[in-house]
Amino acid sequence: MRILIADDSAMVRRGVISLLSSEASWEICGEASDGSEALAKARALLPDVILLDVSMPGLNGLEVARRLRKEVPQARIIVMSQHDPVHLLPGVMAAGGDACIDKSRLAVDLVDSIRNLHPRDQQSAAS
Repeated sequence: MRILIADDSAMVRRGVISLLSSEASWEICGEASDGSEALAKARALLPDVILLDVSMPGLNGLEVARRLRKEVPQARIIVMSQHDPVHLLPGVMAAGGDACIDKSRLAVDLVDSIRNLHPRDQQSAAS
């Protein structure tokens, strides 16, 4: 599975890469530091999963999700936020996102959230 990470913090991107590195069948195909770069890379790389920070410079994560849903419809979109995902989830879903994760819980929730969006990958990992 190919994953694109979009967050304006290089430290968050490095942390996400570290969290996902234990999954042998997952590849980080690209990184973006703002919304425009996330759109361009998603169009070019056609990732399976796109991790978007909700608060990026320029285009925010919800606007990027809205555009990506039309332009890269096969991608699963997970929005990451420092805000309570319960309150943010309706806006994420309305924008075309598939899930919302609290950044403070990435180490606990991120891998399972991706697996839940791609059950086939979970089955192959269990084999």
